[in-house]
Amino acid sequence: MAMLDVLGPVMIGPSSSHTAGACRLALLARHARLAPPARVTFTLHGSFAKTAHGHGTNVALIAGMLGMQPSDPRLPDAHDHARDAGLEVVFETADLGDVHPNTVRIDAEGPGGEDAVSLTGSSVGGGLVKVFNVNGFGIDFSGASHTLLVRHDDRPGVIARVARVVADDDGNIATLHSARKRKGGDAMMSVEMDKRLSQPALDYLASLGYVQWLRMLPEVLSGDGVPEDGALGEEPV
Repeated sequence: MAMLDVLGPVMIGPSSSHTAGACRLALLARHARLAPPARVTFTLHGSFAKTAHGHGTNVALIAGMLGMQPSDPRLPDAHDHARDAGLEVVFETADLGDVHPNTVRIDAEGPGGEDAVSLTGSSVGGGLVKVFNVNGFGIDFSGASHTLLVRHDDRPGVIARVARVVADDDGNIATLHSARKRKGGDAMMSVEMDKRLSQPALDYLASLGYVQWLRMLPEVLSGDGVPEDGALGEEPV
């Protein structure tokens, strides 16, 4: 058991679930984009919807979308920083179904709706999170490892090819989850690994004709190696 498991995360309070976890979910959504968003809508479910202001969930979500970590001293003033950055923020509430009470759907987009990303996840306690939907695909990752997201055509050999690229890049896969809308249609995989893929490996995957979209998300639990701008590099074709 690690010390963090006993003491909880280093954070700006008041709640590891409502503050640290919320910030990390938004940070993952932020890094699922290639550039800072112009507009973000946070749809709050359950306990998040009921205590958003009292437990600081609202400012934590904004802070994460701005690229801040839970320990960032600027977090309490996230509203002001969003305004200075020109980020339009909308909060809504909804019943998102049979999910954890600390759940949020984050819809972020650039000017004119470009590079829209939708991520839904839960803060499950102690600052830990679980993401279970990205852009309409049922997916599964925790933010505890570097995570590669790949949207691709559903065809034989794609998962094996991605796994081979990770291995050739001296990467080690912790978990791999794949979902598809229908046989032969669109699919997405999440690959949690011990280190970030190199830029040449990412560029190679992006060049494959059956890869529609990919993102390399940082590990967000410790904050180590989280880039400030969250950019993957050039927009994949």
